[in-house]
Amino acid sequence: MADKPAHAPSEPGAGDPKHAARATRSAGRKMRSLLLDAASPLFRERGLSGASITDIAAAANAFPSQITYYFRTKEALFVECACRELLYLARTTEQAALKARTPGDYTHALAETVTASDSVAFFAEALTLTRRRQDLAPLVERTIERLHSEGARAYAGQVARHGWRSLRAPDESSRRFWAVAIGVILEGYAMGRSPDQLCGEMLRVLGEQAKSGGEAARLRLVDDRNASTPSDEEN
Repeated sequence: MADKPAHAPSEPGAGDPKHAARATRSAGRKMRSLLLDAASPLFRERGLSGASITDIAAAANAFPSQITYYFRTKEALFVECACRELLYLARTTEQAALKARTPGDYTHALAETVTASDSVAFFAEALTLTRRRQDLAPLVERTIERLHSEGARAYAGQVARHGWRSLRAPDESSRRFWAVAIGVILEGYAMGRSPDQLCGEMLRVLGEQAKSGGEAARLRLVDDRNASTPSDEEN
């Protein structure tokens, strides 16, 4: 029997290079997630300067060198944490508003959920950081675009589901909502306002976002009547 060539391919299994590469990628994603999970509460509690790489690594049961391996710098880790937390908040906000049956209830659910969290303020710190670290700006830009696109999709879905008449295009409504949220929350945090006060201010600034199907129909009827017949005051 001829000898097996020295470089003959082995049977697929744990030692297969492709399998090893997949396992390595999977382990890398898991470690990145663990580091983000550990870093987020420390950054939110202590800020960028107060949370050391050593403390973050200890909380994740990892080595400090793993932070620099996966994120390069503590600043990059901070920005990625803030971006992830904002997208988590956006998902929670959309879910909280799913039960709304009127445009007013929908806007109230969104504002109440957003102002109950410090994720927007956390993200605002990342925005300030990227002003000095433009190498981190692409991650923030991608996060904002995803925030707006998913917000527009969710809002458009609600409008279609309930037959509302939106006062603005979904993309414009989403961008306006998050711009107001960031502005109101930052100002409110500086003034020491409560979540209830922040929610009330958001609702005041946002105003009506849409009309329900019934309201839209009544408005059309009123407009038609006024256009075709004189008002009681004119008679």
